[in-house]
Amino acid sequence: MLDREGYRPNVGIILCNARNEVFWGKRIREHSWQFPQGGIKRGETPEQAMYRELHEEIGLLPEHVFILGRTKDWLRYDVPTHWVRREWRGSYRGQKQIWFLLRLLGRDSDLSLRASDHPEFDAWRWNTYWVSLDAVIEFKRRVYEQALNELARFLNADHRRPRRSAPPAPDRSAIETVDKR
Repeated sequence: MLDREGYRPNVGIILCNARNEVFWGKRIREHSWQFPQGGIKRGETPEQAMYRELHEEIGLLPEHVFILGRTKDWLRYDVPTHWVRREWRGSYRGQKQIWFLLRLLGRDSDLSLRASDHPEFDAWRWNTYWVSLDAVIEFKRRVYEQALNELARFLNADHRRPRRSAPPAPDRSAIETVDKR
């Protein structure tokens, strides 16, 4: 599924632990590292795609994380022509992504790189939030930097799940005024 400009809708995930370190995954059989990411399927919202990709790529469920923030707009990167499948050349330009910053509520042992039949990563580690982007494939670096910069403001937000509060009590003065008429 491509938009009119040739970009495939996608989500990116920056998962951080309690020490504000970020999950960094090593692409399977490659020497590049990246954040989890994946395509948005037809009919999915970015949030639904994020939870699906989170489980497929690193085995986490919604109860293992808390959403701290997301990018306001799509961030785009172009894929070099030699990386594009021959049949897509001319129509596919790259990816447009909504990025999510998540707080891990679970434990490191909740992560699993083998949660799907097609693993993305063969190793992972925690890294500083301002991770050196030299290990990221060159054409994704600018988007990674944009996402990290935009989402940094949410990094120190309270990561506890919000408590459900009771609905506000009705304004008795307004009721009494109406009743007196």
